[in-house]
Amino acid sequence: MKTTAKAHPIQGLVKYHGMRNEELRLPYHDSISVCTAPSHTTTTVEFDPDLSADRYVVDGEELEGRGAERIDSVVEYVRELAGVEHRVRLESENDFPTNIGFGSSSSGFAAAAVALVEAAGLEMTLPEISTVARRGSSSAARAVTGAFSHLRTGLDDADCRSERIETGLEEDLRIVAAEIPAFKHTEEAHREAAESHMFEARMAHIHEQIATMRHTLREGDFEGAFELAEHDSLSLAATTMTGPAGWVYWEPETLSVFETVRELREDGIPVYFSTDTGASVYVNTTEAHVDRVESAISDLGVGTHVWSVGGPASVLGTDAALF
Repeated sequence: MKTTAKAHPIQGLVKYHGMRNEELRLPYHDSISVCTAPSHTTTTVEFDPDLSADRYVVDGEELEGRGAERIDSVVEYVRELAGVEHRVRLESENDFPTNIGFGSSSSGFAAAAVALVEAAGLEMTLPEISTVARRGSSSAARAVTGAFSHLRTGLDDADCRSERIETGLEEDLRIVAAEIPAFKHTEEAHREAAESHMFEARMAHIHEQIATMRHTLREGDFEGAFELAEHDSLSLAATTMTGPAGWVYWEPETLSVFETVRELREDGIPVYFSTDTGASVYVNTTEAHVDRVESAISDLGVGTHVWSVGGPASVLGTDAALF
C-alpha cells in the first residue's frame, strides 16, 4: 500500500542533549518543543514486493551511508511490528531550508513513521507512533504528536514517548525564523554530550525546567515560557561548546539577532530568541507584534520566515503522493 504523510518540524523549547542509548535514541532527559507551520515535510512510502532493495530519496537525492542507516532503523522496526518483508520505496520533500537548525530531521522522521505505519496496516495511536519516529530522531517523536509536545525519557517505548501539552498559547504564538545558513553536526554533538564538564550541571537543573515549562504552558504564560526557552538555548550552547570537539554553531549574524531581540524587549515588545544546534534563530513573539519583529530582523540582512504553531503529523490523500 502506498501512503503519504505530512509533519511539521519542531523548535526545541527545553531541548534534549545526548542519548543514553544510540540505537533506540533514548535521551538522557525529557524535552519539550513546539511544531512550526506551515513549514513541513511530505513523505510517500510503499512496501513493494517487486523491489530488490530499499530505496530512500530525500529532496531529490538518493541517500546512502549514515542517512540511509537512520531511515533503516525506522523501516526495520515497522517491518518487525507488522510482520512484513517487502522492500520499501520512500521519497521525501521539505519545503523549508534543511541542516541549518530548523528541525528537518524531526519532521522527516515523523512523516516517515506515520506513512510507514499506515502503509503497513498497523493500528497505532500518535504517542505509539512517536516511539517509531524516535528511532530515527528523538525530536521526531514530538513532531508526531505536534503543537506543544513533551517527550519523556525512559528505558523503553512504554515510557519514552511523546504526549501533547494543551495550552492557550497555540493561537497567539508567532515565530520569526531567522535563516542563517551554516551546516550543523547535531548527531556528533549528541554523541559526545556527556563528555562536557557542563553536562552534569545541565542535568541538575533540567528537571526543574521541564516542570516549569509545563506549568507556564498550561497557564498560557507567554513571557514565562519563552524566557525559559531563551535561557535553555544558552545552557544547551554552553554544554555543546564545551564538549571534546568544541562545537561552535553560532555565526556573527546569530549574535546580531540576539542583540536585536534584547533591544526590542527593552522597548516593551514581548520577544525572545531560541536556538537548537545550529546558527539559525527562532524569534518568538505574539501576533500583535510579529510585523515589527520581522522587520527588525530583516533589517539585519537576514532572511526570515514567519511561522505559527503546527499540528500533529497526518496522513494525506492519494493526490499528494510524490510518486
